[in-house]
Amino acid sequence: MARWCYRHRLVVLILWVGALLGLGFAGSAAGTNYADTFTLPNTDSTRAYDLMEKAFPERSGDTDTVVWKVDEGTAKDASVRSRIEPALEEIGRMKGVGEVSSPYAAEGAAQISGNGRIAYAQITFTEQANGVPKALVEDVVETAQDAERAGLQVELGGQAITRTQEPPTGIAEMVGILAAAVVLFLAFGSLFAMLLPLVVAIAALGTGLMATSLLSHVTDVPEVAPLLGSLIGLGVGIDYALFIVTRHRRGILRGMEPEESAVTALNTSGRAVLFAGGTVCIALAGMLVMNMRFLDGVVVATSLTVVLSVLAATTLLPALLGLLGMRVLSRKQRRRLAAEGPESEEASGLAARWSAYVQKRPRSIAAGALLVMLVLALPVLSIRLGATDQGNHQDSTTTRQAYDLLAEGFGPGFNGPLQVVVDGGGEAQTTALVSTIRSTDGVARVAAAPPARDVTVIQVVPTTSPQSEKTDQLIDRLRDDVIPASGTEAHVGGVTAVFKDFAAVTGDRLPYFVAAIITLGFLLLMVAFRSLVVPLTAALMNLIAAAASFGVLVAIFQWGWGTELLGIGKEGPITAFLPVIMLSLLFGLSMDYQVFLVSRMHEEWVHTKDNARAVRVGLAETSRVINCAALIMICVFSAFVLSGDMEGAMAGIGLAAAVALDAFILRTALVPAAMHLLGNSNWWLPAGLEKRLPHLAVEPREETVSEPHARVPDGEAAGGGGSTVIHGFVRTPDGAPVEGATLTLLSKGGRQLDRVTSLADGSYIVSVPSAGSYLLAVTAQEHPSKARHVVVGTEPLVYDVELAEDEVDAVN
Repeated sequence: MARWCYRHRLVVLILWVGALLGLGFAGSAAGTNYADTFTLPNTDSTRAYDLMEKAFPERSGDTDTVVWKVDEGTAKDASVRSRIEPALEEIGRMKGVGEVSSPYAAEGAAQISGNGRIAYAQITFTEQANGVPKALVEDVVETAQDAERAGLQVELGGQAITRTQEPPTGIAEMVGILAAAVVLFLAFGSLFAMLLPLVVAIAALGTGLMATSLLSHVTDVPEVAPLLGSLIGLGVGIDYALFIVTRHRRGILRGMEPEESAVTALNTSGRAVLFAGGTVCIALAGMLVMNMRFLDGVVVATSLTVVLSVLAATTLLPALLGLLGMRVLSRKQRRRLAAEGPESEEASGLAARWSAYVQKRPRSIAAGALLVMLVLALPVLSIRLGATDQGNHQDSTTTRQAYDLLAEGFGPGFNGPLQVVVDGGGEAQTTALVSTIRSTDGVARVAAAPPARDVTVIQVVPTTSPQSEKTDQLIDRLRDDVIPASGTEAHVGGVTAVFKDFAAVTGDRLPYFVAAIITLGFLLLMVAFRSLVVPLTAALMNLIAAAASFGVLVAIFQWGWGTELLGIGKEGPITAFLPVIMLSLLFGLSMDYQVFLVSRMHEEWVHTKDNARAVRVGLAETSRVINCAALIMICVFSAFVLSGDMEGAMAGIGLAAAVALDAFILRTALVPAAMHLLGNSNWWLPAGLEKRLPHLAVEPREETVSEPHARVPDGEAAGGGGSTVIHGFVRTPDGAPVEGATLTLLSKGGRQLDRVTSLADGSYIVSVPSAGSYLLAVTAQEHPSKARHVVVGTEPLVYDVELAEDEVDAVN
């Protein structure tokens, strides 16, 4: 397929552009229909919600708040009313506003604080927050805040109001792409090579987001799903293309022709990309174990984006490589290749020196890396799941100031009231229940609304904030003691209770979820690498990475270390659904790096059966590209702090920390150190299991038959056999010997097998490990480079090389 896409590149490009434009047009025409369905079957808050929906179906719109405070006097003063009342009346006349409840109405006395300095009005829209036009919300905010004057502060809070504070759509994505572009340019030194991963990622992300918006019309897709799809799509899309482009460039630099190099890159790194994409999708599908409808849409959106990223990397990328040809290298690299010939197969530089250092001191490096990860994981012991609210917004936002004013005037529990929903029961029982709740420890105020359809809603305002542990204890007290003792059938609901139940369900099901994705990942790696120890090590490393990344998350978002510096508001609990989503993405991305690292080690192990060499070569050749890929992911994920969404910021920083720790500490230090210590047992698999497992190779088998592209003596077989040689002379067209020519023998997979220099009479001898097809690259000063495929049989092959002055350079 890679060769077909390379040769039919225009067809592939047209198909991708057509898909992008077609999905874009369909998505624009259909619009979006995202729905946040936090349904938790068999929970107390869900039963309360169902009863309220049955009794009060008309209360379906979003309710937001206008709150004001006076420095002197009271909110009842005529000078205050003369400014606030006209503004509320104007808001009430706006199309899309259903009702405005004013504290100046006959029944509004409770909407003024005890000291009279703070008051609020409630605005009920005709639609839910995501359905309210943004222009209407902006008009409401502008009208309300126009009533401000010296000594009169007016702020607004609510879900719809929050939309006015969101930064322009796409800012986080654009910042992430620009940061990734800088890293890619520094890594490749070539503008065209830099653009390749970006084009591939943007194509995959664009089609993924458009497809997700269309899917929102046929299934429940939450609003956060496109954000998470962008987060994972940009990261894996750029990384997958990066791995393939790096392998392709390495093949050209080692003497292969562009087409053969592209095919080889797709047949090696491309296979790893397919495998890695599959592991990410498996990790994401593990969220289905949680049995939460809210997460089902997230699985659909993120998995679809990953699949399209893999498809773009394996089809669009080879087509783009065909368009660029040799321009995938920088000018400096092309000149050096022409002058000096193919590079050595052996890795060099900092990566090679680090790999050798890890081999010399595996115990100390493993101990140091493990100590760092354990220290970072310590905060996870105090993790507390819950919900973020407007009290976590930045100090400068109107929603945060409205939240603080309501807490100041009516108590910290006012921002998260509980609803005790009574099903049936007489008036006497309800009155008794209200009285009992009022005397319960932790309750500030209680008020019962008139019953409807035999359902009564009792609003309970706690003495503590929605995010306080004491509020959670109050919910438990009401459910376990107060309500059962009353003999009344009642359920505790409200946003605070919903998120408490969500956190409880998440905590209960999380072990099953982790077990599922670890087991699936273990089985997949065992089949791929024919080993029990490699997947076991990977599973352990994933758990360590998860613990450390959540430790960082707790320290920043729950303890508040640096939240104001990062501009992400006030500390609070970790969003209840975030561990599930983060663990899915983290396990998938960690498996990606494990696959790319160990696949190169396994390739070397298959050829040499030398564990120390396999680990050293694998780390030396992949650590640089893994670290570069990780740096790109860190840039992309960190940029989502700018998304304006607290959950997006949490996911971005958490995943950025996870990727940094995974790539720079685990895969670069701890994993190779552990594999050196384990020795040949890394590759142990019981013989009985080996026979029963299906074969799913990440690395391709070396080809044994190929059409010859060089002069081969008659009678030479292409069959098997032991080691042999290729020998002959390097001459000019007039027969003069060429001394000092470099001859490099490469396998079809691009591995260097031998390198020699021709003698004074032009003769050479190259060692060949076994019969088969190989690439022989020849370079010499003042002569164009030459690369030819040769087929070697069981006997030595005589092959004379002629270097012509005016011959077309076969390599360049």
